[in-house]
Amino acid sequence: MATIEPHRTDPFLPSGRPFTIDDLLELPDDGNRYELFNGSLLVGPAPTRVHQRVIYRLQRLLDDALPPEMEPVQTVNMLVSKKDYYIPDLVILPKDLPDSDGLMFSPKDMLLAVEVGSPSTKLRDEDVKVKAYAKAGIPFYWRVEPDEGPTLYVYELNGDTYGPPTAYKAGTQTTLSKPFPLALDPAQLLE
Repeated sequence: MATIEPHRTDPFLPSGRPFTIDDLLELPDDGNRYELFNGSLLVGPAPTRVHQRVIYRLQRLLDDALPPEMEPVQTVNMLVSKKDYYIPDLVILPKDLPDSDGLMFSPKDMLLAVEVGSPSTKLRDEDVKVKAYAKAGIPFYWRVEPDEGPTLYVYELNGDTYGPPTAYKAGTQTTLSKPFPLALDPAQLLE
């Protein structure tokens, strides 16, 4: 994970202090996705077409399966603390959630966070985000790995950590009961 100093023209020198959300908000809008993990800057490229396809298809499946008081929302800003800020690919939020400024959402309002893996984010999604989302108290975390067929990994919060994930592979009709009933074959996410 590289860190860059937000107020310098040379982006390769470490700042010498942890990044905060205030520093992050001063970065230019350059098409990259910037997140913070314990003050370290995580930089990711814009999503690929396959990534966007998986998110779109999963969002449609979730929208049809969710109770009327919940909704799937893409790429929201999740502020955990001054040094922890993430942009999940997809989350489930209550529809009646006040949208005070439209910029930041709290993890306490999220029933589910979803990340779609890519070669550049795989390690982050299966390690850093698993720990961070559990620490933030998000009851369910799903990780979709398109390069694995795709495969859907389902994590459920057990205390303050997620238990081992259950893997659902493409070609297998799966019926989930938590956090709400949903029937799918992970292969649908790439069709």
